[in-house]
Amino acid sequence: MGLIALGVTGGIGAYKAVEIARGLQEVGHDIVAIMTPSAHRFVGRVTFEAITQRRVITDQFAPGANADIEHIALASDIKVLLVAPATANLIGKFAHGIADDFLTTLYLATRAPVVVAPAMNTNMFEHDAVVRNLATLVERGVHVVGPGEGHLACGWIGKGRLAEPAEVVSAVQAVLRPPGDLVGRCVVVTAGPTFEDLDPVRYVGNRSSGRMGLALASEAVARGARVVLVLGPVGLEPPLGAEVVRVRNAAQMRNAVMGHATDADAVIMAAAVADYTVSGGVHPEKLAKDGETLTLNLTRTTDILAELGRWRGDRNRPVLVGFAAETQEVVAHAKTKLDAKRVDVMVANDVSRTDAGFDVDTNAATLVESTGATDLPLQSKRDLAGVILERVEALLSLRASPAAADVVDDDAP
Repeated sequence: MGLIALGVTGGIGAYKAVEIARGLQEVGHDIVAIMTPSAHRFVGRVTFEAITQRRVITDQFAPGANADIEHIALASDIKVLLVAPATANLIGKFAHGIADDFLTTLYLATRAPVVVAPAMNTNMFEHDAVVRNLATLVERGVHVVGPGEGHLACGWIGKGRLAEPAEVVSAVQAVLRPPGDLVGRCVVVTAGPTFEDLDPVRYVGNRSSGRMGLALASEAVARGARVVLVLGPVGLEPPLGAEVVRVRNAAQMRNAVMGHATDADAVIMAAAVADYTVSGGVHPEKLAKDGETLTLNLTRTTDILAELGRWRGDRNRPVLVGFAAETQEVVAHAKTKLDAKRVDVMVANDVSRTDAGFDVDTNAATLVESTGATDLPLQSKRDLAGVILERVEALLSLRASPAAADVVDDDAP
């Protein structure tokens, strides 16, 4: 595969760098670890040397003939420079061209793709200086694997912990993947639930976390597409590089999707759009608890995927791929939806499973097309997104005119 330079800086997430190194090896890469002085406070060099079977680089001026220009030789050999965790200090140095150790010097010397996975305290990550430095790196073509949310080592709860090793490995794989048929294409992706407000306090919603749609958007960005992400109310951050249109309810999502469909080569609706909304609109005041029961009158929302199918008609553009989240007769129901909504691919998944579907990081699905069905085993949602987009690319290559690969899911988790 190739030689990956893994830069490890001084943060508690350094222990995950060991798992990242192992994950990269499992997919066929060789690893050379570069540790900053502060990284040694969190993990030992012997650990990386045992895993990589290579000397860990720690000193820019190690003894030996020509050792002081080792960063130049390595800069030419590596396929990717990955830094995980990337501290605020390291990000600032990269952004401003400061080269005061081996890792920062290697960044300036190499022309290989660069991937950074930030990890730090929530306030640090949100500080204007860090935000601007990351934006500078993105403008230069650096790939950023955004941090996760949860309990941090400092005791806070928020965004800032290092992304999971599998996510970082997938990001490196995406960087190394040859450009596909999505380069220069416009892909519209929907993600998350919609909330249909009852009053200023309550709403009707569903359990979708948006993970599948965000994985599709992230993978499409990695494959070179211009991605318009129509995002419902979720607690997860959208991928860097996507154009985000935030919506709350089904009507807003419908308007956003149809507004961008004309320019789309693909529309991927991975959103779980509400089937019903409150009749008569939102009640202006909070409804009082006046009785033992409350009767709600609900009205069907617009089926966005079906409307797209009718709007496209017999044209090649855009390609439409939908999701069918089911609990029984999964493939049969997906086939019915495929025909009724006039789409190209329906991704069917059983959301009654505890290891797939809503609010988990893995999924299993069946790709249903007019020509048959293909079962996809349990895997990460990012990996599943890659399989789906490979099918989209294949469909695009079959279209005589520039095709619009549209993955639409009105039911996807």
